[in-house]
Amino acid sequence: MDPSEERAAGGGRQVRRFGEVSEVSEEEELTYGGYLRLPDLLSLQTLLSDPPAHDELLFIVVHQAYELWFREMVFELETVRDLMASGNLTRARHYLERVHAIERLMVEQIAVLETMSPQDFMEFRSNLSPASGFQSVQFREIEFLSGLKNRALMRHLGETSEELERLERRFREPTLWDGFCELLERNGLPMPGDDEEVRRKSMLAMAREPEHLELFYLSEALLSHDELFSLWRQRHVLMVERMIGSKTGTGGSSGASYLRTTLDRKFYPELWELRSSL
Repeated sequence: MDPSEERAAGGGRQVRRFGEVSEVSEEEELTYGGYLRLPDLLSLQTLLSDPPAHDELLFIVVHQAYELWFREMVFELETVRDLMASGNLTRARHYLERVHAIERLMVEQIAVLETMSPQDFMEFRSNLSPASGFQSVQFREIEFLSGLKNRALMRHLGETSEELERLERRFREPTLWDGFCELLERNGLPMPGDDEEVRRKSMLAMAREPEHLELFYLSEALLSHDELFSLWRQRHVLMVERMIGSKTGTGGSSGASYLRTTLDRKFYPELWELRSSL
């Protein structure tokens, strides 16, 4: 919990927080709320309903929590990609397991939102338009990093130039799947982009030959990430149907019917297809 620190010459402390060093006097000793910036954090739940709808606070807190978990996932997935590039398979699997734990938590979090009845949601839903969860930049960052890229989606995203630049960078940079394919190549398992049969044989060798066991375990960790994210999509669709039925989304989409079209999306289709050849 405590950030790294050392005594300064004047009797105070130099505190390093997320890479930044700041001076803290004896009168400004670090506290739990100060470290987590709780006054700032707890001031961010601003209700739009008037009079206040009881469940709007719940709605805001749950979605802000999702965005915080998305932030952590983006950080961990970037790390996994970089670790694969350096050949550190053990550490890459470790951080993927952390991503799995977050995804399981995200699925369970939907149950909290479902304690809100459709009638309670309708008390404040009209205030949300034209905002939509479809606009979550971090959600798309997770998709892009994981290997699912769609430039058409970028037309509807990014409220600021910084967000647009971030999405463009994510679109251009290597994905986890790119990193995994490079790992296979470095281990004598060719993955040419224009030869599906050679790729299939390489992945079969990865799955069957003992010397490639660590690569196979890593592929299983990637597949678990794919599966758990798909489970979150499915659970989210059911929650939306439970809340609004066939109504259109607040951002103008077709609501649950659109979300159902996303359920077949896979980050790593070749790993799923591998099962048919084993």
